[in-house]
Amino acid sequence: MANSSEPLSKGLEGIIAAQTRLSDVRGDIGQLIYCGYDINELAGNISYEECVHLLHWNHLPNKRELAELKTVLAADRELPKGVIDLLKSLPKDTPPMDAIRTAISALGCFDSERDDNSQDGQRRRALRLIAQIPIVTAYFHRIRQGKKILAPDPTLGEAANFLYLIDGEKPSAEKESTLDLCYVLHADHGMNASTFSARVTIATLSDMYSAITSAIGTLKGPLHGGANEGVIKMLMEIGSLDKVDAYVEECLAQKKKIMGIGHRVYKTLDPRAPHLKRMAQKLSAKLGEPKWIQMSDRIAELMLTKKNLHANVDFYSATVYYSLGIPTDLFTPIFAISRTSGWTAHVLDQLADNRLIRPQSIYTGPVGLKVVPIEERK
Repeated sequence: MANSSEPLSKGLEGIIAAQTRLSDVRGDIGQLIYCGYDINELAGNISYEECVHLLHWNHLPNKRELAELKTVLAADRELPKGVIDLLKSLPKDTPPMDAIRTAISALGCFDSERDDNSQDGQRRRALRLIAQIPIVTAYFHRIRQGKKILAPDPTLGEAANFLYLIDGEKPSAEKESTLDLCYVLHADHGMNASTFSARVTIATLSDMYSAITSAIGTLKGPLHGGANEGVIKMLMEIGSLDKVDAYVEECLAQKKKIMGIGHRVYKTLDPRAPHLKRMAQKLSAKLGEPKWIQMSDRIAELMLTKKNLHANVDFYSATVYYSLGIPTDLFTPIFAISRTSGWTAHVLDQLADNRLIRPQSIYTGPVGLKVVPIEERK
């Protein structure tokens, strides 16, 4: 037990809990680094599969390594029948993040290699989860719509295959490249809440499925991954560009949070936001529906002027996903799909030099209380 006179860091802000080679969030200068590469160097120059390889093997793959990884991921997409039956048994109004959390946990029950905790065994399990979480997401979406689930297409990459499975048709090159870039931008982000929860879980020497289930449950929250759903709901609530100013003023007056604005770590611009903003502008122009990006830009302008707060990655990703025709309640699941590459890499990172994560707390309750006989209690 920590002494009440010891310093308290609420929310563990500023506390360093681990060393990692995976990613670095430099909030004071608005920089994000994956394994030595600035996110601006990676975005648009590598595929999501290349990003997975970078996070898991600490270098960008050559052609042979990339082909091998794609083959492994494509081969790992098939779900156990028991998990598909579970997805079919869930109420159709189950929130997708709840369905995904439940199914990923269930996958552990069907792992015939569950007792293989060697480095190679854990790596195989990690790659299998990266391949299967998009299938879980797409299958539940099809099932709740009463549509037939489709077999994954081994000729398609991760982003294209997911879009195919939810839409029932192969995506355009533009749609595929857009989602692929989103995957790269969301793949990892330092010691965020969901990554920390995954590392806390695996640090007990639990298992990969438990760790990723913990991460999914953490990501679900509106103060973390759920913020992108909140952004599009906010834009729909506002309705039109001419109502933005009044909405922002009312929120500020009532001290209400504006979703997608500000960040716990970044004190300047989130380096992922400009990439998503450009995609949102491009998609809006092509679709002839510019009001969403116009409203977003106005909100961002007002919040920067009035509160010196920048838009974060959720702010523009919402418009991108909406413009791609993706249902609102799949926004956070897409975040989970891409972040599984980072979560699993962090789990392996934690296991490589493990120590149980056990912080202290400061007790603020009373002491010295005496038990009063139940007959005398008021």
